[in-house]
Amino acid sequence: MAPHRVVVLALTGLLPFELGIPHRIFGRAKDAAGQPLYEILTCALAAGPVRTDADFAVHVEHGPELLATADTVVVPASYELGPVYEEGRLTGELAAALAHVRPGTRLVSICTGGYVLAAAGFLDGRPATTHWAHAEHFQRLFPAVRVDAGVLYTDDGDVLTSAGVAAGIDLCLHIVRCDHGAAVANDVARRTVVPPHRDGGQAQYVDRPVPQPQQASTAAARAWVLDRLHEPLRLVDLARQEAMSVRTFTRRFREESGISPGEWIVGQRVERARRLLEQTDLPMEQVARETGFGTAQSLRKHVQSALGVSPTAYRRTFRAVSGQVDAEADAEADAEASAGAGAEAANA
Repeated sequence: MAPHRVVVLALTGLLPFELGIPHRIFGRAKDAAGQPLYEILTCALAAGPVRTDADFAVHVEHGPELLATADTVVVPASYELGPVYEEGRLTGELAAALAHVRPGTRLVSICTGGYVLAAAGFLDGRPATTHWAHAEHFQRLFPAVRVDAGVLYTDDGDVLTSAGVAAGIDLCLHIVRCDHGAAVANDVARRTVVPPHRDGGQAQYVDRPVPQPQQASTAAARAWVLDRLHEPLRLVDLARQEAMSVRTFTRRFREESGISPGEWIVGQRVERARRLLEQTDLPMEQVARETGFGTAQSLRKHVQSALGVSPTAYRRTFRAVSGQVDAEADAEADAEASAGAGAEAANA
């Protein structure tokens, strides 16, 4: 099969760093045989030189007709969007270019590239994000969009948006992970020398008073937790690792990560569950114990909430283990049916 084609739309005033993100991340994704999983191409509104926000231009070989061949279209940020940014409307040239995009094509934006998707109507009624510094303006300009300024990226299936600059790396890694599993995404992250997943959201980057230098971080507590995810974890024990009161630790943790300690622990447990579901044949009860969720029911609840699918469906997608997955699916269905029957009896 031909690799999944990603077409990056280079607009005047683009940021070279963000233009390179899709090429770097998708271009490093390979299958077990070392074959590329994506083909990445770049187009512009017209083939030829495209001015950047730096002291050089980039030469783009393809015009907008290339968009008609894309499986995924990525729109990086530009600082010269003109009426798109100022009035929320496409120029005629940009509208004509986007008309080449086939229905069903996955659409991705990085930073202010989201303005282009919003002006084209692709984000109406959908969740989206952009750089925190532009979020309020973005929401005023596009009231039909459900703007979330606190996250690094949003995923609404066929339309995905990221916050500013490096959050584009997070989003592209997320796409690789969804397409091909955590092992491939982690390999890409290692080769790129970036974390495979960043915790928290944009809130941790919004300007706020800097903690005093003598105040310790919560890094030691987080490292301590990662070795004990399978155990019951109490907030007081985390605070003790940093010699802080629970109140001080909780405040410092949120300042540093953008989320509460409890939310962070659940996220780490879900990430460990993902790896076990993808890379092992462990039964659900054991996965639940290994990740600290305790029971298969609790595992299902948290994985479903975080990933939008059940653990069995996730394993089937990324492992397709013959026989065992089907047996687990039957067992899970039986458990859910029993739970539903119990609820109906209680209501009766």
